[in-house]
Amino acid sequence: MFKLNGSVLIVDDMKTVRQIVKKNLIEMGFKQITDVVNGQEAWSLLQEKTDFEFILSDWNMPEMSGIELLKNIRSSEKTKHIPFVFLTAESDMQQVKQAVDLGADNYIVKPFSPKNLKEKLEQTYTKVTSKK
Repeated sequence: MFKLNGSVLIVDDMKTVRQIVKKNLIEMGFKQITDVVNGQEAWSLLQEKTDFEFILSDWNMPEMSGIELLKNIRSSEKTKHIPFVFLTAESDMQQVKQAVDLGADNYIVKPFSPKNLKEKLEQTYTKVTSKK
């Protein structure tokens, strides 16, 4: 599993979703959790801080969408190594395929359970560590 003392970034325009995800991550043992309201805020933050264990991002957000954020992250040498997981209500298979094609490491469909979140993060960790 990802390092529990490592930093995690949550990107979602809905405060309630950020709070639920944060609560779930804290219950899993994560301690350093940063949350922002859109991809633009996340991208600005990533210009300064790139040591996140992983990023959980919504798809549909104002300012900069999750897919635009993913494209930026994967095209930058400073950030392309960070595991990226979509956490979104979008479940259309074309969108899932697009996300994977652009470099998303996993995809969680809302609503999700704490168990589902943990399983997806474990899958993501296994996937990204096997690529190294």
